[in-house]
Amino acid sequence: MRHVLSRAAVVSALFAAAAAWSAPSFAQGEQGIVVYNAQHAGLAQAWADGFTKETGIKVTLRKGSDLEFANQIIQEGAASPADVFLTENSPGLVLVDKAGLFAPINPDTLALVSDAYKPANGHWTGVAARSTVFAYNKTKLSPDKLPKSMLDLADPSWKGRWAASPSGADFQAIVGALLELKGEAATASWLKAMKENFKPYRGNAVAMRAVNNGEVDGAVIYHYYFVRDQAKTAENSGNVALHYFRNQDPGAFVSISGAGVLASSKNKPQAQAFIKWVAGKGGQTVLQSGGTFEYAVGAGAESSPKLEPLSKLDAPKVDASKLDSKKVTELMTAAGLL
Repeated sequence: MRHVLSRAAVVSALFAAAAAWSAPSFAQGEQGIVVYNAQHAGLAQAWADGFTKETGIKVTLRKGSDLEFANQIIQEGAASPADVFLTENSPGLVLVDKAGLFAPINPDTLALVSDAYKPANGHWTGVAARSTVFAYNKTKLSPDKLPKSMLDLADPSWKGRWAASPSGADFQAIVGALLELKGEAATASWLKAMKENFKPYRGNAVAMRAVNNGEVDGAVIYHYYFVRDQAKTAENSGNVALHYFRNQDPGAFVSISGAGVLASSKNKPQAQAFIKWVAGKGGQTVLQSGGTFEYAVGAGAESSPKLEPLSKLDAPKVDASKLDSKKVTELMTAAGLL
Protein backbone atom coordinates (compact mmCIF):
# COMPACT_ATOMS: atom_id res chain seq x y z
CA MET A 1 0.00 0.00 0.00
CA ARG A 2 1.36 3.37 -1.01
CA HIS A 3 1.59 6.06 1.70
CA VAL A 4 1.25 9.74 0.73
CA LEU A 5 2.84 12.29 3.07
CA SER A 6 1.01 15.50 3.79
CA ARG A 7 2.62 18.85 2.88
CA ALA A 8 3.11 19.56 6.61
CA ALA A 9 4.89 16.24 7.13
CA VAL A 10 7.22 16.89 4.20
CA VAL A 11 8.13 20.37 5.50
CA SER A 12 8.70 18.95 8.98
CA ALA A 13 10.97 16.25 7.60
CA LEU A 14 12.99 18.81 5.62
CA PHE A 15 13.49 20.98 8.71
CA ALA A 16 14.60 17.95 10.72
CA ALA A 17 17.11 16.99 8.04
CA ALA A 18 18.49 20.53 7.90
CA ALA A 19 18.84 20.62 11.68
CA ALA A 20 20.67 17.29 11.68
CA TRP A 21 23.04 18.52 8.94
CA SER A 22 23.96 21.71 10.81
CA ALA A 23 24.35 20.13 14.26
CA PRO A 24 27.82 19.61 15.74
CA SER A 25 29.14 16.14 16.51
CA PHE A 26 27.68 16.39 19.99
CA ALA A 27 24.21 17.61 20.94
CA GLN A 28 24.30 21.22 22.05
CA GLY A 29 23.35 21.67 25.67
CA GLU A 30 22.90 17.95 26.15
CA GLN A 31 26.06 17.34 28.14
CA GLY A 32 27.83 19.97 30.24
CA ILE A 33 31.43 20.00 31.45
CA VAL A 34 33.09 20.51 34.83
CA VAL A 35 36.09 22.83 34.91
CA TYR A 36 38.49 22.84 37.83
CA ASN A 37 39.19 26.55 37.70
CA ALA A 38 42.26 28.13 39.27
CA GLN A 39 42.00 31.25 37.11
CA HIS A 40 40.46 34.49 38.40
CA ALA A 41 36.73 33.93 38.83
CA GLY A 42 35.66 36.86 36.65
CA LEU A 43 37.78 35.83 33.67
CA ALA A 44 36.79 32.17 33.88
CA GLN A 45 33.11 33.11 34.14
CA ALA A 46 33.37 35.39 31.10
CA TRP A 47 34.94 32.54 29.13
CA ALA A 48 32.32 30.05 30.34
CA ASP A 49 29.41 32.39 29.55
CA GLY A 50 30.73 33.18 26.07
CA PHE A 51 31.30 29.52 25.28
CA THR A 52 27.86 28.47 26.53
CA LYS A 53 26.16 31.26 24.58
CA GLU A 54 27.83 30.14 21.37
CA THR A 55 27.57 26.36 21.78
CA GLY A 56 24.79 25.69 24.27
CA ILE A 57 27.17 23.57 26.34
CA LYS A 58 26.90 24.30 30.06
CA VAL A 59 30.05 24.89 32.09
CA THR A 60 30.28 24.25 35.82
CA LEU A 61 33.22 26.08 37.39
CA ARG A 62 34.74 24.78 40.61
CA LYS A 63 37.11 27.23 42.28
CA GLY A 64 40.49 26.37 43.78
CA SER A 65 44.20 27.09 43.42
CA ASP A 66 46.63 25.79 40.80
CA LEU A 67 48.56 23.34 42.96
CA GLU A 68 45.56 22.46 45.13
CA PHE A 69 43.67 21.25 42.07
CA ALA A 70 46.75 19.61 40.54
CA ASN A 71 47.24 17.46 43.62
CA GLN A 72 43.51 16.76 43.83
CA ILE A 73 43.44 15.56 40.21
CA ILE A 74 46.41 13.28 40.87
CA GLN A 75 44.64 11.82 43.91
CA GLU A 76 41.37 11.38 42.02
CA GLY A 77 43.04 9.76 39.03
CA ALA A 78 40.58 8.08 36.67
CA ALA A 79 37.72 8.90 39.05
CA SER A 80 38.08 12.68 38.71
CA PRO A 81 34.76 14.40 37.95
CA ALA A 82 36.61 17.20 36.13
CA ASP A 83 36.74 17.50 32.35
CA VAL A 84 39.09 20.51 32.12
CA PHE A 85 41.84 21.91 34.33
CA LEU A 86 42.21 25.70 33.89
CA THR A 87 45.09 27.44 35.66
CA GLU A 88 46.63 30.82 36.42
CA ASN A 89 50.18 29.48 36.03
CA SER A 90 51.70 26.45 34.32
CA PRO A 91 53.42 24.44 37.15
CA GLY A 92 50.14 22.81 38.18
CA LEU A 93 49.58 21.68 34.60
CA VAL A 94 53.09 20.21 34.53
CA LEU A 95 52.36 18.16 37.67
CA VAL A 96 49.22 16.67 36.12
CA ASP A 97 50.99 16.06 32.83
CA LYS A 98 53.87 14.22 34.53
CA ALA A 99 51.26 11.96 36.16
CA GLY A 100 49.99 11.06 32.67
CA LEU A 101 46.49 12.39 33.32
CA PHE A 102 45.95 14.64 30.29
CA ALA A 103 44.50 13.75 26.90
CA PRO A 104 46.37 15.46 24.03
CA ILE A 105 44.94 18.79 22.90
CA ASN A 106 43.46 18.65 19.41
CA PRO A 107 45.95 19.84 16.75
CA ASP A 108 43.55 22.48 15.39
CA THR A 109 43.43 24.05 18.85
CA LEU A 110 47.21 23.99 19.27
CA ALA A 111 47.50 25.74 15.91
CA LEU A 112 45.66 28.73 17.40
CA VAL A 113 48.33 29.44 20.04
CA SER A 114 51.75 31.00 19.53
CA ASP A 115 54.57 28.47 20.01
CA ALA A 116 56.06 30.37 22.95
CA TYR A 117 52.95 29.73 25.03
CA LYS A 118 52.43 25.98 24.75
CA PRO A 119 54.51 22.88 25.57
CA ALA A 120 56.09 20.87 22.77
CA ASN A 121 54.19 17.70 23.69
CA GLY A 122 50.76 19.28 23.12
CA HIS A 123 49.24 17.82 26.27
CA TRP A 124 47.96 21.24 27.36
CA THR A 125 48.00 24.73 25.93
CA GLY A 126 48.43 28.30 27.06
CA VAL A 127 45.34 30.50 26.93
CA ALA A 128 46.61 33.74 28.54
CA ALA A 129 49.78 35.18 30.08
CA ARG A 130 50.99 37.60 32.74
CA SER A 131 54.28 39.45 33.18
CA THR A 132 56.40 39.67 36.31
CA VAL A 133 57.02 43.30 37.33
CA PHE A 134 58.44 45.34 40.19
CA ALA A 135 55.66 47.61 41.40
CA TYR A 136 57.26 50.56 43.18
CA ASN A 137 56.22 53.64 45.09
CA LYS A 138 57.08 56.51 42.78
CA THR A 139 57.08 59.02 45.64
CA LYS A 140 59.85 57.07 47.37
CA LEU A 141 61.94 55.71 44.47
CA SER A 142 63.22 57.51 41.39
CA PRO A 143 63.87 55.44 38.27
CA ASP A 144 67.64 55.56 38.80
CA LYS A 145 67.21 53.88 42.20
CA LEU A 146 65.30 50.87 40.87
CA PRO A 147 66.90 47.40 40.89
CA LYS A 148 68.37 46.50 37.51
CA SER A 149 67.62 42.81 38.10
CA MET A 150 65.25 40.91 40.36
CA LEU A 151 68.38 39.25 41.74
CA ASP A 152 69.49 42.65 43.11
CA LEU A 153 66.76 42.37 45.74
CA ALA A 154 69.05 39.92 47.55
CA ASP A 155 71.39 42.81 48.39
CA PRO A 156 71.31 43.88 52.08
CA SER A 157 70.49 47.44 50.95
CA TRP A 158 66.96 46.18 50.17
CA LYS A 159 66.36 44.79 53.66
CA GLY A 160 62.81 45.59 54.77
CA ARG A 161 62.08 47.52 51.59
CA TRP A 162 60.33 45.06 49.29
CA ALA A 163 57.39 42.70 49.41
CA ALA A 164 56.01 39.54 47.83
CA SER A 165 53.33 36.92 48.41
CA PRO A 166 55.38 33.71 48.73
CA SER A 167 52.47 31.40 49.53
CA GLY A 168 50.71 32.08 46.23
CA ALA A 169 51.02 30.14 42.98
CA ASP A 170 52.00 33.36 41.20
CA PHE A 171 55.22 33.92 43.12
CA GLN A 172 56.06 30.22 43.16
CA ALA A 173 55.86 30.20 39.35
CA ILE A 174 58.34 33.09 39.32
CA VAL A 175 60.68 31.10 41.57
CA GLY A 176 60.21 28.14 39.21
CA ALA A 177 61.46 30.30 36.34
CA LEU A 178 64.42 31.46 38.44
CA LEU A 179 65.26 27.81 39.15
CA GLU A 180 65.08 26.87 35.47
CA LEU A 181 67.18 29.86 34.41
CA LYS A 182 69.82 30.04 37.15
CA GLY A 183 69.90 26.59 38.73
CA GLU A 184 69.31 25.23 42.22
CA ALA A 185 72.30 26.76 44.03
CA ALA A 186 71.63 30.30 42.80
CA THR A 187 67.91 29.97 43.53
CA ALA A 188 68.51 28.67 47.06
CA SER A 189 70.93 31.54 47.72
CA TRP A 190 68.47 34.15 46.45
CA LEU A 191 65.62 32.70 48.50
CA LYS A 192 67.77 32.76 51.63
CA ALA A 193 68.52 36.45 51.06
CA MET A 194 64.85 37.07 50.30
CA LYS A 195 63.90 35.68 53.69
CA GLU A 196 66.19 38.27 55.30
CA ASN A 197 65.13 41.21 53.16
CA PHE A 198 61.46 41.05 52.20
CA LYS A 199 58.12 41.61 53.93
CA PRO A 200 55.49 38.90 53.34
CA TYR A 201 51.91 39.71 52.31
CA ARG A 202 49.06 37.41 51.41
CA GLY A 203 48.20 38.14 47.79
CA ASN A 204 49.61 40.35 45.06
CA ALA A 205 46.90 42.97 45.48
CA VAL A 206 47.70 43.28 49.19
CA ALA A 207 51.42 43.58 48.44
CA MET A 208 50.72 46.34 45.92
CA ARG A 209 48.55 48.16 48.44
CA ALA A 210 51.45 48.05 50.88
CA VAL A 211 53.62 49.71 48.22
CA ASN A 212 50.96 52.33 47.59
CA ASN A 213 50.71 53.09 51.32
CA GLY A 214 54.47 53.43 51.68
CA GLU A 215 54.92 50.36 53.91
CA VAL A 216 57.55 49.11 51.44
CA ASP A 217 59.31 50.65 48.46
CA GLY A 218 58.33 47.95 46.00
CA ALA A 219 56.92 44.47 45.42
CA VAL A 220 57.40 41.61 42.96
CA ILE A 221 53.93 40.94 41.50
CA TYR A 222 52.21 40.37 38.16
CA HIS A 223 51.40 43.37 35.97
CA TYR A 224 47.61 43.16 35.81
CA TYR A 225 46.95 43.92 39.48
CA PHE A 226 48.20 47.44 38.82
CA VAL A 227 46.43 47.84 35.47
CA ARG A 228 43.10 46.65 36.86
CA ASP A 229 43.26 49.04 39.78
CA GLN A 230 44.23 51.93 37.51
CA ALA A 231 41.25 51.15 35.28
CA LYS A 232 38.92 51.48 38.27
CA THR A 233 39.53 54.00 41.07
CA ALA A 234 43.34 53.70 41.40
CA GLU A 235 42.82 53.87 45.16
CA ASN A 236 45.35 51.09 45.71
CA SER A 237 47.83 52.17 43.04
CA GLY A 238 47.80 55.96 42.88
CA ASN A 239 51.39 56.15 44.17
CA VAL A 240 52.54 53.10 42.21
CA ALA A 241 54.38 52.66 38.92
CA LEU A 242 55.60 49.50 37.20
CA HIS A 243 59.23 48.67 36.53
CA TYR A 244 59.85 46.08 33.78
CA PHE A 245 63.23 44.40 34.24
CA ARG A 246 63.50 43.30 30.58
CA ASN A 247 66.97 42.06 29.43
CA GLN A 248 65.76 38.43 29.73
CA ASP A 249 66.04 38.83 33.48
CA PRO A 250 64.28 36.30 35.74
CA GLY A 251 62.20 39.27 36.89
CA ALA A 252 60.89 39.65 33.34
CA PHE A 253 59.41 36.13 33.36
CA VAL A 254 56.09 35.77 31.54
CA SER A 255 53.91 33.11 33.16
CA ILE A 256 51.48 31.05 31.11
CA SER A 257 47.88 30.49 32.14
CA GLY A 258 46.82 27.23 30.55
CA ALA A 259 44.24 24.53 30.15
CA GLY A 260 44.15 20.79 29.59
CA VAL A 261 41.57 18.05 29.01
CA LEU A 262 41.67 15.23 31.54
CA ALA A 263 42.21 11.76 30.12
CA SER A 264 39.44 10.53 32.43
CA SER A 265 36.86 12.98 31.04
CA LYS A 266 33.63 11.39 29.85
CA ASN A 267 32.92 14.51 27.80
CA LYS A 268 36.10 14.95 25.77
CA PRO A 269 34.52 16.48 22.63
CA GLN A 270 32.85 19.18 24.75
CA ALA A 271 36.00 19.71 26.83
CA GLN A 272 38.14 20.03 23.69
CA ALA A 273 35.59 22.47 22.25
CA PHE A 274 35.80 24.64 25.37
CA ILE A 275 39.59 24.93 25.22
CA LYS A 276 39.46 25.63 21.49
CA TRP A 277 36.97 28.45 22.12
CA VAL A 278 39.09 29.98 24.90
CA ALA A 279 42.29 29.77 22.84
CA GLY A 280 40.49 31.04 19.75
CA LYS A 281 38.87 34.29 18.74
CA GLY A 282 36.11 34.18 21.36
CA GLY A 283 38.32 33.71 24.41
CA GLN A 284 41.14 35.93 23.19
CA THR A 285 38.70 38.76 22.45
CA VAL A 286 37.58 38.57 26.08
CA LEU A 287 41.21 39.21 27.04
CA GLN A 288 41.61 42.09 24.61
CA SER A 289 38.41 43.98 25.34
CA GLY A 290 37.52 42.91 28.88
CA GLY A 291 38.76 44.20 32.21
CA THR A 292 41.00 41.27 33.13
CA PHE A 293 44.14 42.77 31.53
CA GLU A 294 45.96 39.49 31.07
CA TYR A 295 47.83 39.02 27.80
CA ALA A 296 46.29 37.27 24.82
CA VAL A 297 48.48 34.43 23.50
CA GLY A 298 46.58 33.37 20.41
CA ALA A 299 48.57 33.53 17.18
CA GLY A 300 47.89 37.01 15.83
CA ALA A 301 45.65 37.93 18.76
CA GLU A 302 45.96 41.43 20.21
CA SER A 303 46.09 42.20 23.92
CA SER A 304 44.53 45.23 25.58
CA PRO A 305 46.14 48.49 24.41
CA LYS A 306 46.55 49.40 28.08
CA LEU A 307 49.30 46.77 28.43
CA GLU A 308 53.00 47.02 27.72
CA PRO A 309 53.32 44.93 24.53
CA LEU A 310 54.63 41.41 25.04
CA SER A 311 57.13 42.05 22.25
CA LYS A 312 58.77 44.81 24.31
CA LEU A 313 59.18 42.85 27.56
CA ASP A 314 62.34 41.03 26.44
CA ALA A 315 61.28 38.12 28.65
CA PRO A 316 63.61 35.17 29.28
CA LYS A 317 62.96 32.00 27.30
CA VAL A 318 61.59 29.49 29.80
CA ASP A 319 60.27 26.05 28.88
CA ALA A 320 57.00 25.99 30.81
CA SER A 321 56.96 22.18 30.78
CA LYS A 322 60.15 22.17 32.89
CA LEU A 323 58.93 24.35 35.76
CA ASP A 324 59.40 22.14 38.82
CA SER A 325 56.87 23.08 41.50
CA LYS A 326 57.98 20.28 43.84
CA LYS A 327 61.59 21.49 43.89
CA VAL A 328 60.36 25.08 44.30
CA THR A 329 58.33 24.06 47.35
CA GLU A 330 61.34 22.26 48.80
CA LEU A 331 63.64 25.23 48.29
CA MET A 332 61.14 27.79 49.61
CA THR A 333 60.43 25.64 52.64
CA ALA A 334 64.14 25.23 53.34
CA ALA A 335 64.51 29.02 53.15
CA GLY A 336 61.71 29.49 55.69
CA LEU A 337 59.35 31.12 53.19
CA LEU A 338 56.60 28.48 53.34
